[in-house]
Amino acid sequence: MDLLTALLDVLPADRVITDRDVLETYRRDEADLVDDGQPLAVVRPRTTEEVQAVVRLAARFTAPIVPQGARTGLAGGANTIDGCIALSMTLMDQILEIDPVNRIAVVQPGVVNALLRRAVTEKGLYYPPDPGSFESSTIGGNVATNAGGMCCVKYGVTTGYVLGLEAVLADGEILRTGRRTPKGVAGYDLTSLFVGSEGTLGVITEITLALRPAPEPSLSLVGVFKTTAAAGRAVNEIMASGAAPSLLELIDQVHLRALEAYRPMGLDVNAAAILLAASDTGGRAAADLDAIAQIAQEAGASEVYRATDEEEAAALLAARRLAHPAMEHYAAAMYARPGIIIDDIAVPRSRLAELLDGIVVIGERHGVAVGVVGHAGDGNLHPNIVVDRDDQESVRKGHAVFDEIMELGLALGGTCTGEHGIGLLKRGWLATEAGPVSMRVQRAIKDALDPAGLLNPGKMF
Repeated sequence: MDLLTALLDVLPADRVITDRDVLETYRRDEADLVDDGQPLAVVRPRTTEEVQAVVRLAARFTAPIVPQGARTGLAGGANTIDGCIALSMTLMDQILEIDPVNRIAVVQPGVVNALLRRAVTEKGLYYPPDPGSFESSTIGGNVATNAGGMCCVKYGVTTGYVLGLEAVLADGEILRTGRRTPKGVAGYDLTSLFVGSEGTLGVITEITLALRPAPEPSLSLVGVFKTTAAAGRAVNEIMASGAAPSLLELIDQVHLRALEAYRPMGLDVNAAAILLAASDTGGRAAADLDAIAQIAQEAGASEVYRATDEEEAAALLAARRLAHPAMEHYAAAMYARPGIIIDDIAVPRSRLAELLDGIVVIGERHGVAVGVVGHAGDGNLHPNIVVDRDDQESVRKGHAVFDEIMELGLALGGTCTGEHGIGLLKRGWLATEAGPVSMRVQRAIKDALDPAGLLNPGKMF
């Protein structure tokens, strides 16, 4: 019996996809210019027991498994390799429980982030992590990459909300980690070990999440700056003041022009950068924004304007969420076959201005268009490097810009990934950042849980 026949023995036929045209759509996530391969099949389980059966068959036939969510990732973490099983978790999409008393939700990994947010909002609760892809990305994928988003400046990233997990290990055993209580220090923190592990340690099949009370109504403002360095200084001063914005985002001139070309909304395309700030403190939000506005002006903002109500504030936030499709549109206007290499570096906030200035210098030195958008309040920026796929020299320069930005970020005391993960894109940079002792420990953990190396092989290491 071959592997395909064995899979069809344990799953209904419509859950094992072998049509080559369909397989093509599962080969990769949204990362550009990274490798992928031809999967043997796409398998779509609905239960933990079905995942367990698939993993056991993979172990028996020594077949690699690539767990996948909505494939919205930007580091190649969900890209398939030749002969693998693409384990799509999107049919495991049930919200199993929302508990207002204990402020928790229990979900399957295929639950879409935005749908969970809306469901808990109906109970007067809030699930803060909000990656840019929140309307389509899944909680399982968010956990696998420790996703962040625009609200993390105040509320933190995914790991702060994962209380416990259920995961199928490489040998088919089911591991349960964590707890349902706010406190708990029994044993090693295996839950945190799996958060951000990108499917390399086990297949996550259930997640227990902490929730917060719903925030009060929010207001927003935009600060316009003539230099990116001035915007960076404003971020430093805002955070040093003790202000607690619920959002503090930076959009540079390249992105401003891309956004206006994609969906005109009156943004100042002559600004070097804008800062989008929000406060979700209800009746206190206006006063909070007054203080932030004053700091921005003292730091060099040429103009500050405010949303007058929640609807206008939501429109500003929607503009920020359009940054990625707008850059794709911008790149398509430059080249017939464009590529965008998306970086994801984070530095201490105090070094943000240096990072912004350095990115400009690097892009200009290589003659490569680089647009920067990011979570300025966290020091987490996403340089978008635009290249021409049909020109190998353009691609080479794009990769050189990517590497130099990485070098600069690490030199400023930062990290090679704030929220997108390592995947295929940054394997070498993980080793550079972590160092040999850390890498030895990480590989030992991987070897202990997946000795045959079948779970998402080639990712991270």
